Amino acid sequence: MDFFQSQESLTAMEWVLRAVVAFIFLVIVARVLGQRAIAQLRLLDFVMALVIGNIIAHPLSDEDLGLKGSVITTVVLVALYLGGIYLLLRWPWFRRLLNSAPITIIEDGEILYKSLNKARISIDVLLEELREAKVEDIKKVALANWEANGKISFFLHPKYEPVTPAFLKMEADSFDFPRTIIKEGRLNIEELEKTHKDEEWVVSFLKRNYQTEIKNVLLATLDRKEKLKVFLYK
Repeated sequence: MDFFQSQESLTAMEWVLRAVVAFIFLVIVARVLGQRAIAQLRLLDFVMALVIGNIIAHPLSDEDLGLKGSVITTVVLVALYLGGIYLLLRWPWFRRLLNSAPITIIEDGEILYKSLNKARISIDVLLEELREAKVEDIKKVALANWEANGKISFFLHPKYEPVTPAFLKMEADSFDFPRTIIKEGRLNIEELEKTHKDEEWVVSFLKRNYQTEIKNVLLATLDRKEKLKVFLYK
């Protein structure tokens, strides 16, 4: 475990071992931090990501620095982060201290320029977010808020909302999420059993409709109406 301590020089294998340990350690840390820290970099998350990256990076590139100190420091920071998350959930004042309140940047089809400056975003960024949300006309927007996670939430005027079966007072089918029964040439027996079908049925269907075998299927899904959608390798 000499590669764990500071050294005057490290062999190639010790550099490799140090990198492997650091990588595995960061994966464990990311797992402990949870999906929120990865998907939504709010203030507390951003600070953690930035600091941990720097702490681990230095001993990977400098043989005079030991890995032990970085690991201990990271563990302490993770504990502080989890403590911060607990305070965010427990104390509203702490939540307000770290998480900014939403800023209204569009109201009744009008851009609020002062709010744009407060959110520190440009017109170009606003237009980009509008395109991503598939909103082609700002006048159609009833409300747009700049959220704490750096995204803009858009709400259209009711007259511009897509027509739904509920609006037309029509009956609609219940929600049905297709099950993946084949992925990358492998049959998912567990999912297939939930559809009350067996492997023989799948093999027969593929042979009859596609003249192929399971191993040649990239993806296949089956819904409640027994509609099998097949995507072959191409």
